[in-house]
Amino acid sequence: MFKRLSAEFLGTFWLVFGGCGSAVLAAAFPEVGIGLLGVSFAFGLTVLTMAYAVGGISGGHFNPAVSVGLMVAGKFPAQKLVGYVISQVLGAIAAAAVLYLIASGKADFQLGGFAANGYGEHSPGGYSLTAALVTEVVMTFFFLFIILGATHGRVPAGFAPIAIGLALTLIHLVSIPVTNTSVNPARSTGQALFVGDWALAQLWLFWVAPIVGAAIAGIVWKIVGDDD
Repeated sequence: MFKRLSAEFLGTFWLVFGGCGSAVLAAAFPEVGIGLLGVSFAFGLTVLTMAYAVGGISGGHFNPAVSVGLMVAGKFPAQKLVGYVISQVLGAIAAAAVLYLIASGKADFQLGGFAANGYGEHSPGGYSLTAALVTEVVMTFFFLFIILGATHGRVPAGFAPIAIGLALTLIHLVSIPVTNTSVNPARSTGQALFVGDWALAQLWLFWVAPIVGAAIAGIVWKIVGDDD
C-alpha cells in the first residue's frame, strides 16, 4: 500500500506542479505565449506522463473525484479511498508549496490568483456560481466516464493515458474561462491554501461538484458500460 500511496502523491504533485506551474510561471509572461492552449496541454501532459510512469502501481488516479467515481463504479475498493485521497491532497499541497517557493523568487512577485479556482468575481470570465457548479459537474462526469471507457478490458492496452490526457486537455480548453478548471479537489485545495481568503471560502464548490460529477459517471457506467 505504501508504494500505491507514494505513487498517488507523486502523480498529483506532478499534475499540480506542471499544470498550475505553467499558468503561474509561463502564462504570466506574454513573450512566452503559451496562453490558454498551453496551460490546457500542460495539464493533459502531466496526467498522460504520470499515468505511464506510475499508473501500473496505483492506477493513476491523482484526483479524489476520480477515486470516488471509480469506487462508485465498482472499480476501486472503498477501504483504500481515504488513503488515496490523503496522499493526493498532500501531493497537491507539496506541489503548491514548491511552486510558491519558485514564483516568490522573482523580485516583483505578486501572489495574485496563483492558479486558484473560483466563481463570480474570481472566475476568469466572471461566470456565476451556478455556471461554475454545472461546468465542474459536467466536466468531471465526462472525465471519469472517459477514464472508465479508456481503461475497459476490451480497449487496446497501453493507450488509456493518451485518451485520458487529451480529455483533460479538452476539459481545460472549455472550462478555464469559467472556473480556471478544477475537476480535481486536490488541485484546488493546494492552490487555495496559499491564496487563502476568497479561494478558501469558495473551495467547497471544487470539492462538491467534481465528486458529484464523478459519482454520477460511476453510476451511469454501471448502467451503460459493457463489462463482458
